[in-house]
Amino acid sequence: MAKRIVIKVGTKALSTEGGNLDIVVLKHLVEQIIAIKKQDREVVLVTSGAMGAGRSLMPIRTKEQRADKQVLAAVGQAKLMSIYSNFFGKKKEICAQVLATKEDFRDRMHYLNMRMCFENLLKNSVIPIVNENDVVATTELFFTDNDELAGLVASQLNADIVVILTSVDGFLTRDPKDKNSILIPEIDFSDIGMYQKYIFPDKTDFGRGGMLTKFNIAKKLALQGITVYFANGKRKNILSDIISGKKVGTKFLPKRKVTAMKRRIAHSEGLEKGFVQVNACAEELLLSKTKIMSLLPVGVTKVSGNFEKGDIIGIIGKRGKKVGYGIAEYNAVRAKELAGLKKTRPVIHYNRMFIV
Repeated sequence: MAKRIVIKVGTKALSTEGGNLDIVVLKHLVEQIIAIKKQDREVVLVTSGAMGAGRSLMPIRTKEQRADKQVLAAVGQAKLMSIYSNFFGKKKEICAQVLATKEDFRDRMHYLNMRMCFENLLKNSVIPIVNENDVVATTELFFTDNDELAGLVASQLNADIVVILTSVDGFLTRDPKDKNSILIPEIDFSDIGMYQKYIFPDKTDFGRGGMLTKFNIAKKLALQGITVYFANGKRKNILSDIISGKKVGTKFLPKRKVTAMKRRIAHSEGLEKGFVQVNACAEELLLSKTKIMSLLPVGVTKVSGNFEKGDIIGIIGKRGKKVGYGIAEYNAVRAKELAGLKKTRPVIHYNRMFIV
């Protein structure tokens, strides 16, 4: 039985056509979460909707600028949590607010402190409700959207299942508005190329993410051994149906579970302190499905950034393609000194590396 579940509900699923918060949908999701929790499962909810809640309190007539969105998020977050707390409280359930920025996942100490917070909340039968702290987040520390935040939280907590809810029925072969579009019920990333061609642009007027983000997050989670579902949050009993095993939405099949260290490293995009570029031979060995390899200095052709030992760095292939991420065994100065040399210790050890 899947014990730990992360549910992400997006802007589209929680919004009316005018961009305000859809209270009916939110209430039904809360009812389903409570039912799932009563099955002796742990649930973490990653929610959008703060700005939608804010619009219902103080609509802005002109086109919303960054400052306007901060105001709406600040005002709306209080209302959003009040609504969640009220709905959960009526059923004698306690929820807690957890606001996050990318900075919270950047270093190991922040990362472990946040994980401990989640673990203690779940241990005390509290439902954590997570959202990006839009009020204080700077542009460079934005999550792509809450899909990325949900992926980070799921990796952090070693979740069994992640459910990503939006306003379409799943991963489709065409634009949802196309009547010839077909739902793909199951995706195996061993043949990922055949699915990428179906990705279409679908950013909402009120959100930041889209199908590409969801696909990439699902890929990362599946590679870590976490089952991912992508489904329509407005559909009646969608969460209950997924957890009970009914074939709804799109299921992303997981691979074998990986270590906590590798789960953390997997979501390092945008958090890297530097990069190492490797030659064709090293790239081939790192991408090999039959060999287990650390990254040795002999395969490094270029070092960039100002990283220290223990920092997360990116690995770039010969043609500039991202190969993976890892934790540096020594600083950038030393890495530059050893680049291209044989018989030296790894720049990144295999146990502290994640290949994308």
